[in-house]
Amino acid sequence: MRFFLSFVPRIHREGWPFVAIFAVVSAVLALFAPALGVVGLLLTAWCVWFFRDPDRVTPTRPGLIVSPADGEVILVMPAVPPPEMGLGDRPLTRISIFLSVFDVHINRIPADGVIERLAYRPGTFVNAALDKASEDNERLAALLRLPDGRAIAFVQIAGLVARRILCWTTEGRAHKAGERYGMIRFGSRADLYLPDGVAPLVVVGQRTIGGETVLADLNGTEPAREGAVR
Repeated sequence: MRFFLSFVPRIHREGWPFVAIFAVVSAVLALFAPALGVVGLLLTAWCVWFFRDPDRVTPTRPGLIVSPADGEVILVMPAVPPPEMGLGDRPLTRISIFLSVFDVHINRIPADGVIERLAYRPGTFVNAALDKASEDNERLAALLRLPDGRAIAFVQIAGLVARRILCWTTEGRAHKAGERYGMIRFGSRADLYLPDGVAPLVVVGQRTIGGETVLADLNGTEPAREGAVR
C-alpha cells in the first residue's frame, strides 16, 4: 500500500471538490455502461494529475528570479507592462509561459520581496498562446518590490479553457522566492516583466519549472541567451 501511495501526487485542497465530482460521476456512469466508467476513471486520473502540488527546490541566491509557473516559454520580447501596475509605458522584457492542461498549475513567487500591488482586470478568454492574450484576456497582475528597491511584475492570465484565477496573497505581504501564491484553472499563461536592463536567461521553446527554473539574474552580466533545438 505504501509503495502504491508513493506514486500518487499530493493534491492541492482546491482540487479535492473536482476530484470528488469526477469520481462520483464516473461511478454512476459505470453502473450504466462499463466503457463509460473507464472513460470517467481516466478523466478522474487526469483531474488528480492537474491539481498535483509538488514541492520544489528553489535557488536562494540573492538576485535570482525564478519562474512563476510550469510550462513552455512561448515569447521573450519587449512589451509595455499592464497599466494597472504603474510601471510606465516604456517596454520591458516580458517572458511569457504557456501552461497546458497537463502542467502543474500552482503559481509561485519569482523572487524575495513584498507584494506592493494586486490588480484584477476582466477580459476575454482567447487562446493563451497568442500574443494578444496578454492584453485582451482576464488577468490578475502583481507588483513585487524587491529588496534593492526595484520591482518586477508578474501576471496570471486566463486562457481558452481557464475560467478561474486564484490568488492567495495580499498587498503588503512579504514573500520568499518559490512560495505558492495562486493557481489558474484549467490551462493558462503567466507573464513576467523584468526590471529595465536585466537580461533573460531562458529562450523560446524552453520548458520551465515553477519555483526552480532561473529566468534572470539581477546581479548578472550575462547577455540574453540564445538557444537551438538539438
